[in-house]
Amino acid sequence: MVLILAVIVPIGFLTKFYSGPAENWVNNSFGGLLYEIFWCLVIAFLFTKIKPIKIALWVFFITCLLEILQLWHPSFLELVRNNFIGRTILGNSFNLMDFPYYFAGSILGYFILSGITGLSDKSTSIRNTSSQ
Repeated sequence: MVLILAVIVPIGFLTKFYSGPAENWVNNSFGGLLYEIFWCLVIAFLFTKIKPIKIALWVFFITCLLEILQLWHPSFLELVRNNFIGRTILGNSFNLMDFPYYFAGSILGYFILSGITGLSDKSTSIRNTSSQ
């Protein structure tokens, strides 16, 4: 899981600075997909007992809520959004087309977590049978 995070974090940040073909899509939409996967992995790393489906659903719900919050511009949120990390986490403008990417990213996050869980279960099973 840490290895996947070590790969996805720099790629996610690089999407914000990419310039080239499909620049707008890479900077915004593709970055949103990676954002979802990132949060699924972080939550699973911090809370190892939570099932992947619950993590993916909560991440999707919370990021959709954050997207909707972009319609609200109180001074304390604007203060947070005035720096790169704040804009990266909270966003700065509402876009209805971000929701499908959040959905796709949460599904991919679920499958990644399920795969990691499956590998972990197989590893544990192999160790248990070989020690008998």
